[in-house]
Amino acid sequence: MRHAPQPGPADVWPGRPEPLGARFGPGPDAVEGTNFALWAGGADAVELCLFDDAGHETRHRLAEFTHEIWHGFLPGVRPGQRYGYRVHGRWAPLAGDRWNPAKLLLDPYARAVDGEFDGRPAEVYGHDRDHPAADLADTLRDARDSAPFVPKGVVVADLRPHAPAAPRPRTDWADSVIYELHVRGFTMRHPGVPPELRGTYAGLGHPAAIEHLTRLGVTAVELLPVHQFAHDGRLVRRGLRNYWGYDSIGYFAPHAGYSASGTRGEQIGEFRAMVDALHQAGIEVILDVVYNHTAEGGEQGPTLSLRGIDNAGYYRLAADPRHYTDYTGCGNTLHVVRPHVLRLITDSLRYWVTEMGVDGFRFDLAAALARAMHDVDMLSPFLAVIAQDPVLRRVKLIAEPWDVGSGGYQVGAFPPLWTEWNDRYRDTVRDYWRGALPELGDLGYRLSGSSDLYAGSGRRPYASVNFVTAHDGFTLRDLVTYERKRNEANGEDNRDGSDDNRSWNCGVEGPTDDPGVAALRRRQQRNLLTTLLLSTGVPMLLAGDEFGRTQAGNNNAYCQDNEVGWLDWSSAEDPEWRPLLDLTRRLIRLRHDHPVLRRRAFFSGRRHGPAGLRDLGWFTADGREMTEADWSAPSATLGMFLSGRDIPGRDPAGRPIVDDSFLLLLHAGPEPLDFPLPGPPWASAYRLLVDTAREDQDLAPHTTHPGGGTLRLQDRSAQLLRAE
Repeated sequence: MRHAPQPGPADVWPGRPEPLGARFGPGPDAVEGTNFALWAGGADAVELCLFDDAGHETRHRLAEFTHEIWHGFLPGVRPGQRYGYRVHGRWAPLAGDRWNPAKLLLDPYARAVDGEFDGRPAEVYGHDRDHPAADLADTLRDARDSAPFVPKGVVVADLRPHAPAAPRPRTDWADSVIYELHVRGFTMRHPGVPPELRGTYAGLGHPAAIEHLTRLGVTAVELLPVHQFAHDGRLVRRGLRNYWGYDSIGYFAPHAGYSASGTRGEQIGEFRAMVDALHQAGIEVILDVVYNHTAEGGEQGPTLSLRGIDNAGYYRLAADPRHYTDYTGCGNTLHVVRPHVLRLITDSLRYWVTEMGVDGFRFDLAAALARAMHDVDMLSPFLAVIAQDPVLRRVKLIAEPWDVGSGGYQVGAFPPLWTEWNDRYRDTVRDYWRGALPELGDLGYRLSGSSDLYAGSGRRPYASVNFVTAHDGFTLRDLVTYERKRNEANGEDNRDGSDDNRSWNCGVEGPTDDPGVAALRRRQQRNLLTTLLLSTGVPMLLAGDEFGRTQAGNNNAYCQDNEVGWLDWSSAEDPEWRPLLDLTRRLIRLRHDHPVLRRRAFFSGRRHGPAGLRDLGWFTADGREMTEADWSAPSATLGMFLSGRDIPGRDPAGRPIVDDSFLLLLHAGPEPLDFPLPGPPWASAYRLLVDTAREDQDLAPHTTHPGGGTLRLQDRSAQLLRAE
């Protein structure tokens, strides 16, 4: 039911311009109430709108304007109160101005949000979306009230000093193993999580969910977006949802749809309890954050928050200010060079660290944030502020180091403090194991920490977040099952998603009953996981890859909030996939136990000591040490010797770090190979630890092979041996 707005009292107290947002507490004369403050630099007037449980609206004009911030204090307004803003100004889209007070706007600083936006009602668009002249529609103002159709902010009490259940793990970068997961998808089908908690923060914090993470051995979870996000109307009309959440609309609010406890502020406590539970298990929490654009999209998009508050003040506009500069492929780009926009982002980041307890961030399309006026600039205001901020410079910072604009590909270019998703690692390792052999020099760099990308700027091997799969693309099982995407269920005629998957179906497209093909596919998954977890750098696993998760060939499941996008936990107990899970645990345990597998400095490749042993040795298929000529040619076989005798650095007590030495053999060829094992000074003998040719590693005898002898490598397999 729609209700006529009720006039508010004229005696709104002046309040304070700081802090931004809605802050409950004592005002003048110790009167309880809430202070509201909103940056809207170009606006003519701002109305604060309060909503009761029946949806009745009461409007209050904010009369105070200080440093471009509108503010006022309302006595008696308490936590749980729903609110929004109506902002007045001129409607002149050709000049970039899109104020429309008929549209209720979400406070950018709202710390809790009640309700969601699904993109369908025409009333939520500031322009006449359905005007018959489509080329004029975005220039014509729509005067209908959007309040019944949009989410509202919720006043919450200031968080009290938090006594966490456990201290932050503070895992060193070099010791980290990241596990990328979706809060909802990870728990929706988990048999050990109570049904009422599945798909929620409480579900992820449940002991049954955490047990899998601890037994696996990962040190951090990287959560797909949990900021409040909106659903695209085009998807909703097709019966789909914005599953991944890369359309943020509230940078301070935990997405209310993932809350089991309520949406009037309860989601905050539930999120913090989840973080506490993960910390108690020794697991850090990293958030995938989307500060490069918002759910409002381009000029044809809805008016939900920033567009109606101050369009030209928040977004990068094109030379024709009717349109937006789009470095993101999502219709708009936040104008991070502007101080108030930069403040919005950094205030949000600090809030999630200091109040919500998170340990780091992965920045979606980070190159868009690093742009100055136009070009990507590693001295940009955003990167400079992060580098000097006493809170943010101490947390984990991961860049997705590209955007869709000109010059946006910046892998290897981010400054110290930052790590990066290394897609060159992904592409090279995929190519190698599918038989499209890269030059060995490229493969060698990726296996040893990508010094060609990171050493020159003074960064360390852990600047490289190595991955073979991520949420965007095929799962590991699908990578060895499909060569062509199967995205028809997304409703875009299979046009969406990448066509450059660098996958190999092992000879048959899609599912098969052929036992030989099935065995080869499982072996290829073991090869890829073994390579990833034994490479220098920070490995990142995609949730479910350790037990054969499939999306049936969909490589862009952004809208599949169903069994396609959710993990099928029955596979974790399936005899076909249990060995893969066991191997993943074994490899992570090896990595944890051996510092030579998680080095903090790049290899030198130089000889050390009287024995003349290198800290890193490379060998050809015939057992020779690699020469410069060998590096420039492709090959299906490579040996990598990691010496534990000369690890740079010292332990916390100042002692030299000494470890075992290992030989990693990779053979992507289609036929078996007899590999000559390096003899002294490398090793007198080798003990087999992992052989991907075997389904079950526990059944593999830890046989010893003499140095100088030969070792049989099965086709398309990898072996890890310890030097004796």
